[in-house]
Amino acid sequence: MNDEARPPAPSAPESEAIVIEGLRKHFPGREQPALADISSRIHFGRMTGLVGPDGAGKTTLIRLLVGLLKADGGSARVGGFDAATQADRIHPICGYMPQKFGLYEDLSVIENLRLYADLRSVTGDERRRKFERLLRFTDLEAFQSRLAGRLSGGMKQKLGLACALIGEPRILLLDEPSVGVDPISRRELWKMVQQLLADGLAVVWSTSYLDEAEKCDAVILLNEGQVLYDGPPAGMLQRVRGRVWHLGGVAADKRRKLLMRLLLRPDVTDAVLQGRSLRLVTASDAGPSASWREDLPADWVESGAGDIHWTPEEARFEDGFIDILGGGPGGVSALGERIAEKEWSDAPVIDANGLTKRFGNFTAVRDNSFRIRRGEIFGLLGPNGAGKSTTFKMMCGLLKPSAGTATIMGLDLEKASSRARERIGYMAQKFSLYGGINVLQNLRFFSGVYGLAGKARQERVDLMVSLFGLKDLLGMNADTLPLGFKQRLALACAVMHEPDILFLDEPTSGVDPVTRREFWLHINAMVQKGVTVMITTHFMDEAEYCDRIALIYRGENIATGTPDDLKNRVRSAELPDPTLEDAFIALCGQGAEGAA
Repeated sequence: MNDEARPPAPSAPESEAIVIEGLRKHFPGREQPALADISSRIHFGRMTGLVGPDGAGKTTLIRLLVGLLKADGGSARVGGFDAATQADRIHPICGYMPQKFGLYEDLSVIENLRLYADLRSVTGDERRRKFERLLRFTDLEAFQSRLAGRLSGGMKQKLGLACALIGEPRILLLDEPSVGVDPISRRELWKMVQQLLADGLAVVWSTSYLDEAEKCDAVILLNEGQVLYDGPPAGMLQRVRGRVWHLGGVAADKRRKLLMRLLLRPDVTDAVLQGRSLRLVTASDAGPSASWREDLPADWVESGAGDIHWTPEEARFEDGFIDILGGGPGGVSALGERIAEKEWSDAPVIDANGLTKRFGNFTAVRDNSFRIRRGEIFGLLGPNGAGKSTTFKMMCGLLKPSAGTATIMGLDLEKASSRARERIGYMAQKFSLYGGINVLQNLRFFSGVYGLAGKARQERVDLMVSLFGLKDLLGMNADTLPLGFKQRLALACAVMHEPDILFLDEPTSGVDPVTRREFWLHINAMVQKGVTVMITTHFMDEAEYCDRIALIYRGENIATGTPDDLKNRVRSAELPDPTLEDAFIALCGQGAEGAA
């Protein structure tokens, strides 16, 4: 992006790109203010991360900064201009990428660029040069004629970034730019924006991926409209340093039980699964207390491990994030407690053989086979466009395979699809409920779809409202809900008939870490009752909860195993302690080399 001159970035004391003073915003009908007297400084040449739980006020803040909303009090100056009274002066110096894909899906890549160039009055040779540079910068040169709606998630976000850069902005406001994007595309997008910092841009990057926040120059943490932290990421790590532990020696089939037991302890702030191990944050730096091990059954210890043991771990930004918000959601799932125990057996619950799906000359899924047991979490990982959602739709009977077979609980999806679907709960990748009707109407509709009627139907709707905290939202249209509550509603509709099998297609995409922990608390509890879960996700820390993972690349299964198995496959002298994300990227790279 350096090949075309830009005005130089201001230097101190003019280095402040955005100055926020006592900003307030309250929406009618809401008890909690969206923003409550917040103040901050955002600088040129720096990446500022904007993080917080769903509904914390992140999108509201960004929309106030670009003049799309009016504040109820306080002020915000963007590039020296008042956001309330000089929005017309702010728009030419700002690039804004909204949370929802803000482009036209029925227009091609080049048509979207032309539209945004028209809006920015970019014409002639300048327009041609910018198109050439942006297409090269985003690696979209070969896809100019493709409709935006047919791009992969990562390519859509790159196009959105290109359109935001059409006007040569000095300030770039990105609202969840990497939501729903696979790890490879996320890294590419991050590197692209990092290059812009060298030109002196101020970048605000709102994100639910806290590994991204940890790489920012500064972080603003919002919760319930208030600033809980404003400073370098290292400050968040410091608050939990010496309190993070790795627990090993846990029997593979007992790790979820141990996790839920630890989450109930007052001396444990947070705990998550990492393959066959656990990651633990304690309330003090004294370390885990030996008392919680005293009553553990002997078969909870991995054979040959001697005992469950712990070693110190490096703190991460997410540890500090959860800690400053008061810890995780606890270890009790009311949903899991209400679900009846399923009938256990050794027969595979899901059985796919040679599953293939072709769309014309394009093969989306090629000869995939897998068997999934009762009470198992099976993950499908892969880049955007790898064939994961197509596989899900075939397994749910929503798409007919071009070749191969799929059975659910021994029922052939082609011959007994209605009976098979009664045993399935499905949560689609994109919010699949009805946005034009309210929360209560959605719950009633889906309870009827799943065959519930009369008193049983009303009792189940009331239970879902209680379990997922939807009481105050019943009259809101689903489209207007914050993302976290949309996903809660979608999960409530998928589980209200107590299915044997749950298909979850990126259920926590764009959802904050606290809400994701709530989801996984419910999922783990249901699995303990014998529910079988098949899931896709782009959060690699979530994939650690899976018992087994199939890595899909260009429609083919290129690796299957436990999370630890996949990490071990890429372990080397150069990568002695790989993360699951490292394994994902390395194995996909090997798949690309094999395809070439």
